[in-house]
Amino acid sequence: LKDIQYVDSYYYNKLELIRFDSNVGKFVGYTELGVKNAETWNKDTSRIAALNAQREAYCLNNIGID
Repeated sequence: LKDIQYVDSYYYNKLELIRFDSNVGKFVGYTELGVKNAETWNKDTSRIAALNAQREAYCLNNIGID
């Protein structure tokens, strides 16, 4: 169960701009705009905590389904 990760990616025109990865625990930007957004979004500790909680709420609860 420790191998499971929650990933939330944002794309525009098939280009990944920014991604939240529960293993990293923060947003990572892949473009200039993505890096700026990641810096801003990572300052919001409640948003980071909520996304980290999604790993347990969504991923771990549904592991037995598939």
